Amino acid sequence: MKSGTAAFGILSLGVVTLPISDIDRALRFYVDRVGFALDVDYAPNTTFRVVQLTPPGSHCSIQFGRGVTDAPAGSLRNIYLVVTDIETARSRLLERGVEVSELKHKAPIDGWGGAFAPGFDPNHRDYASFAGFSDPDGNTWVLQERGHPDV
Repeated sequence: MKSGTAAFGILSLGVVTLPISDIDRALRFYVDRVGFALDVDYAPNTTFRVVQLTPPGSHCSIQFGRGVTDAPAGSLRNIYLVVTDIETARSRLLERGVEVSELKHKAPIDGWGGAFAPGFDPNHRDYASFAGFSDPDGNTWVLQERGHPDV
């Protein structure tokens, strides 16, 4: 059995659908506060509207709207946003009015069993530092540091 690109070619995640309750409120939150770019806001009739947004530098977008998903609003958990400098990313979100959790990092790094310590990983190791936030409906996001410039 073949796996990976040999079997399928390139598989690239393109869109994650968010269950939200208020399209315009979610649009303002993700564009004005989180800094996503608006790609599409399409409403051909009164029963369907799709809004698609892309995080800066991402190849994957999010979408939400009317007639897009039947999942309960706020039910999506732990969507990861990978950042190269978690302290800066957290600070910028806070400045834009997003409530972001305190930083935490895996502890101990070697032999990690699910515990965390406060603050970022002092060595900025990939996949070790985290913070989180929620959108107005309660969908949750995780900032994860990977590729810090000082490493």
